[in-house]
Amino acid sequence: MKLEKKQEIKDAVRQRYAAIASNASAANCCETIDAPSCCGPSDMTNKDNPSELCSIVSQDPGVEQMSKIIGYTPKNIKDVPEGANMGLGCGNPVALASLQSGETVVDLGSGGGFDCFLAANAVGDTGKVIGVDMTPDMVSKARKNVGKIEAVNVEFRLGEIENLPIADNTADVIMSNCVINLSPEKQAVYSEAFRVLKPGGRLAISDVLTKAEIPDNIRNDLALIGACIGGAATIETTRESLEKAGFENVMIDLNKHSPELINEWDSGESEKATDYVFSAYIQAFKPTLPMQS
Repeated sequence: MKLEKKQEIKDAVRQRYAAIASNASAANCCETIDAPSCCGPSDMTNKDNPSELCSIVSQDPGVEQMSKIIGYTPKNIKDVPEGANMGLGCGNPVALASLQSGETVVDLGSGGGFDCFLAANAVGDTGKVIGVDMTPDMVSKARKNVGKIEAVNVEFRLGEIENLPIADNTADVIMSNCVINLSPEKQAVYSEAFRVLKPGGRLAISDVLTKAEIPDNIRNDLALIGACIGGAATIETTRESLEKAGFENVMIDLNKHSPELINEWDSGESEKATDYVFSAYIQAFKPTLPMQS
C-alpha cells in the first residue's frame, strides 16, 4: 500500500473518532454526530453504495446494551467513570487478559478509557495501565475521565499504535479492542507490541477479522474501514503477522457474542457485514529470555 493511501486511511479514521469523541451519545463504532451510522441516515437505499453495509439497526440499542452484547457485565459498565464507555468495541479483552495485581498493561487505541479503567481496577495500585490513542479528542476525553475518579494508576498518551510512545520491555499485557483492523500497517502494530512487551508478556486482543474475501469496493471505502469492516484481515494473515513479529502460541478464537454483535452492524440489504467479518479473540505470547548458563 502506498504511503499516501496509508495516510489517507489514518486521517479518515482520526476524523471519524474525533467526531465520536465529541458526541457523548455515540453507541457504536459506526455512529457519528450527523447520522445514526458511519455512512449516513439509516434509510439510505442506494445499493451501489457499499457503505450501506455499516448502517445500524433503526432502534439504537444504546451504549449499555451494546456493551452487554459485546461481552461486558453490568458490573463492568458501572465500574468506570461516566463517559468512559462509548460502546465502541467488539469484545471484552480485559476478561481475556486474566490480569493480575501489579501488572503493567498497555491498551492500543484506548478511546475514552473504558478498558483501561477496568484494567486499572484489576491490577490495583501496584500495577499500571497506559492507554495510547492517535486521536487528540479521545486522549483529552480519557484524561478528563481520569480526573473524575482521581485514578493514580492509569494514564493516556497521544500516539500511533504503529509507533508506540512507550519504552522497550514495559508491559506484561497488551490489550486492544476493535482497533488493529483500522490500521493500514498491521505488521508494524504487532512488531511494536512485541517490542513493548516484557519477555513472557502476552497479547489479549478483541478484533474484527474476515471469513470471506472482501470485495475491492468495500476494501477501498474509507467509511467501511473506519467502521471496522473494510480493513479487517484474515485469520491466516493475522497469524502470519504475529509470528513474523516474533510471537508464539498464537490463538485465534471466535467471540461467542460475534453473531449478535455483527448483526447490529447489518443494514438488512443483500450484502451483510455477517457475510464477511466476525469478532475474534486473539492471544499470543512473547517468548521468555533464554536461561543464562
